[in-house]
Amino acid sequence: MIDEKKYKDTPADWGVRCEFCPIPGFVRGALYEPLIPNEKSHIGILMMHSHSDYLTHDVCEMARLGYRVLCAKVSDPNQILDRRILEVKAALCALREHPGVEKVVLWGHSGGATLLSAYQKIAENGVSSCQGPEKIHKCCDALSGMPAADGIMLIDANWGNAVMTLLSMDPAVTDENGSKPLDSSLNLFNPQNGFTLEGSSFDPAFTARFQKAQGERMNRLIEAARTRSERLEKGESFFCDDEPLVIIGAAQGFMNNKLFAQDTRLLSHTKKAWPLIHADGSITEEIIYSIRKPANNESFTHSLYEGALCTTVRNFLAEYAVRTLPGYGYDADSMKGIDWSSTYSTPVGNMEDIKVPALIMGMTAGWEYIASESIYEHSGSRDKQLAFVEGADHLYRSAVECESYPGQYGDTFHTLLSYVDRWLSAPGRFSE
Repeated sequence: MIDEKKYKDTPADWGVRCEFCPIPGFVRGALYEPLIPNEKSHIGILMMHSHSDYLTHDVCEMARLGYRVLCAKVSDPNQILDRRILEVKAALCALREHPGVEKVVLWGHSGGATLLSAYQKIAENGVSSCQGPEKIHKCCDALSGMPAADGIMLIDANWGNAVMTLLSMDPAVTDENGSKPLDSSLNLFNPQNGFTLEGSSFDPAFTARFQKAQGERMNRLIEAARTRSERLEKGESFFCDDEPLVIIGAAQGFMNNKLFAQDTRLLSHTKKAWPLIHADGSITEEIIYSIRKPANNESFTHSLYEGALCTTVRNFLAEYAVRTLPGYGYDADSMKGIDWSSTYSTPVGNMEDIKVPALIMGMTAGWEYIASESIYEHSGSRDKQLAFVEGADHLYRSAVECESYPGQYGDTFHTLLSYVDRWLSAPGRFSE
């Protein structure tokens, strides 16, 4: 008879060893160089996204202006965030070692701002900055000793992968196993709550209920995942490195469950006046208003492939989880009730510890453009700059569907690159 107290079917009992933070072997990238180097060619730009393939992104065209640009791709977007941060290290070291490169500046777009700001925060401050007791997930020791970049540009960054997951979380889900129906009183797409196909104007009472329930659901999920993570640490799980986790109605895509996507009164303008760059290159100082139109008129909560967040326990805690505080919510110009220090997966919190020169820009037709204001206000850099491009969408292109007349916003991509070029080449910033 087998002694069940002596023989257990767990990885530890069978001598299985596996790492949840493996060091990457290689990073795929494409280096763009000017045919004729100039006085700006000593500056290297590294562009990476936390999930997407940016090997041929339009920004690689910065090489036409004289810069050396490395556009890189993470090897596996499903790996834990720490692994992808190590891939940034590999890419940065490769660019810094390239002949002629003396300075390296990071370019973070959208979710790339999460990845690159996390890298720079840890590179400047060490692993203690992501292992404190306030952190939901403590980063792995392999992130120690990473070389810091010389500057960082967050160009239409959002609030970070953790906060964007929070904003995409369907509070109408009443059972994480999907065995109970949605709560109709919290269903964003219920006409009785103010939803219309043309764009919605939700009642303040519904908005408050929705946001409160959204924050509470995130906190519940964090505690459940932390319990599972503790079981992993103790070797009480079947798996030795991680466990699969599927969260219903929490995917970021398709503007899932975002009140501000339907009700464009929400997150519609900045709190303060900032530089607004116009099509002719002129700049005015003013409150920056969103020009976006309502988006997403259907729910994806019942779709596994389009509506669910399919991740792992440890990566949820590292990348997609952020604590909410009493009073969590947002209105026309403010995001409140988020514990920015609870994660290293948001540029807002990360920038507090980043001291190198920082350029932060928002696109007025983008979905989360005023996150740039929060990122700027939290930035710890003494050399920081904030500006917005009028009429540019999240992909930096002109939002022609929002124009009052053809050509109103001009070539927003050219407008953006010209401004970035002036910032990078300013005397004394990255050159003697």
